[in-house]
Amino acid sequence: MEKTWRWFGKKDKITLAMLKQIGVEGIVTALHDIPNGQVWPLEEVTGMRDYIKAAGLRWSVVESLPVSESIKYAGADREQLIEHYIESLANLGKAGIRTVCYNFMPVLDWVRTDLNYKWADGTSSLYFNKIKFVYFDLYILQRVGAEKAYTEEERILAGKMDESISEVEKHALIDTIIVKTQGFVNGNIKEGDKEPVAIFKRLLKLYEGMGREELRRNLRYFLERIMPVCRQYNISMCVHPDDPPCQLLGLPRIVTDEADIEWILQAVDDPHNGLTFCAGSLSAGLQNDVPALARKFASRTKFVHLRSAHALPNGDFIEASHLEGRGQLIDVVRIFEKENPALPMRIDHGRLMLDDAAKGYNAGYSFHGRMLGLAQIEGVMATVRNEIENKRI
Repeated sequence: MEKTWRWFGKKDKITLAMLKQIGVEGIVTALHDIPNGQVWPLEEVTGMRDYIKAAGLRWSVVESLPVSESIKYAGADREQLIEHYIESLANLGKAGIRTVCYNFMPVLDWVRTDLNYKWADGTSSLYFNKIKFVYFDLYILQRVGAEKAYTEEERILAGKMDESISEVEKHALIDTIIVKTQGFVNGNIKEGDKEPVAIFKRLLKLYEGMGREELRRNLRYFLERIMPVCRQYNISMCVHPDDPPCQLLGLPRIVTDEADIEWILQAVDDPHNGLTFCAGSLSAGLQNDVPALARKFASRTKFVHLRSAHALPNGDFIEASHLEGRGQLIDVVRIFEKENPALPMRIDHGRLMLDDAAKGYNAGYSFHGRMLGLAQIEGVMATVRNEIENKRI
């Protein structure tokens, strides 16, 4: 597999020169300065491509060309936004960029309750605490009918949390769930926005009454509309699993397990309609056997995210080492190196370690933590390739 790295553009504190030194081959990035829904001009696309090429690397994957909320909930401006999306895809195709990772998650791109969960060795990582999230839903959002989504025990524990949580802790939870994990990804909410809870509630209201089947129809419609330009320029669209892979906040989530993935790939049965196989997102769901999913969907996978999670019976989950956890990355690497070895893969998420904490990196995207993960997985890939070459697997 091609070793790639998610890079947040010229403002990223991690430079392309640094990435070249640690063995990165391809770059995963986007035109982050262009607001959602606007066309990516050809000159901007080629400018970024050439900037990356000048550093001795290549722009391997777009992550992501965001799908506007109005496309997901079928708003009045859906057609115009899809036309903008098609034009952007055409410009990417003209520039020779063939892989686009996207998601179809309403409102929330990914969810954690803690960005710096401390480990015994002094490092820290992302964490999802179910009771903190229940508290956020019941006591901060005060979402109508939310109590039906949780067990009596979960509601009781959230109530106890309400009795002891400080205003500082409450603000930190709001900042983590609504701002820190969303602002640098999809642009719905950004750093500095006033009243983020009010903005978030307005976004949730857009999906009021929408179920999984309606969201599925909207995804199929979107894919059917963009497939002609994808075929014209041989662009692979790679849907990312929901993170975490479960229903949240009354929102429909439609990329959570084997059945969901199979439905999407069959709904628009075109080789350009593919999957981003995120072992981390899938491993956060106890319903998912990650290696089995890799084996089943290897031929339709166009991009791989390698990370792993420990998922607990109480609904909590935490980032695991790239060599541990439910992601079973050694088995996953073995499957893809054998079945679809030319895929781009990137190390996803990494612990904060050494001087990472002082650098102000985006949550989950530390330098040293991801570099460690890359080294671990590079060793796994070398071992697996040796096994294949010597016909031991």
